[in-house]
Amino acid sequence: MEKPATLKKGDKVAIVSTARKISEEEIRPAIEVLNKWGLIVVLGENLYNEDNQFSGTTVQRTSDFQNALDDEMVKAVFCARGGYGTVKIIDELDFSKFIKDPKWIVGYSDVTVLHNHINENFNIQTLHATMPINFPTNTNESLESLKAVLFGEELSYEFEAHQLNKKGTAEGILVGGNLSIIYSLTGTKSQLNTSGKILFIEDLDEYLYHVDRMMMNLKRAGMLEELSGLIVGGMSGMNDNDIPYGKTANEIILDTVSGYNYPVCFDFPAGHLDDNKTLIMGGKVALNVGENCSLKFL
Repeated sequence: MEKPATLKKGDKVAIVSTARKISEEEIRPAIEVLNKWGLIVVLGENLYNEDNQFSGTTVQRTSDFQNALDDEMVKAVFCARGGYGTVKIIDELDFSKFIKDPKWIVGYSDVTVLHNHINENFNIQTLHATMPINFPTNTNESLESLKAVLFGEELSYEFEAHQLNKKGTAEGILVGGNLSIIYSLTGTKSQLNTSGKILFIEDLDEYLYHVDRMMMNLKRAGMLEELSGLIVGGMSGMNDNDIPYGKTANEIILDTVSGYNYPVCFDFPAGHLDDNKTLIMGGKVALNVGENCSLKFL
């Protein structure tokens, strides 16, 4: 997939919200960090607007994102936060200028709509990474991983082995993001073709039975059968019913893919975590799952 241009000091970057509303106070720390990196921050005209839980109306949020996509001086677009709402604007966007002059789209969680749609339809890489609302609580390593990619440094990770891991090695294009969003996009023009790829999934605040429901959906949709590998990030803050489901989220995922012969690793440090490491969605990676685990972008 095509890789957007590397940033340099003095470049402009935009912060917009495709989903939930956000305040100036919540954004300020991220602006300070980006300024320290030598970047000039441009805010969406409607960033601080409110429409119930959204950061402005669908029209306003679409306008902000479209303007950031089309502005030749803006070299990266940061989604301020997740929540819900990106799917309401995705079909209203015109990506024609973006396709000719790609720029980094940065975010995670609800922003998975953009990752999947752009990776699948336009073969352009995007960044699954922390968002401005999270900057104050992120680890330094999380922020530095984002800075490294933006400024063109090579990216690789070593991480601890998990007892549920299925050992092995694989190479392939990395795709995915938030499990709930991937699940919600099945049957749409934003659904991923996962054949031969390495799938990353993470989620937050889901009921365990629903994790099973989502995994079964991906399985029945043919999205798990022909993977080269599976990376499971943070499955954070899971919920259970009064009658326990009986398995953890990781155990549910492992059961779903147990019949497939590819490496699977759990607890990769990405997702709804303070240590949310940056991933290049659409980037080619080498995955090693063994006594020592690693993920290297090629």
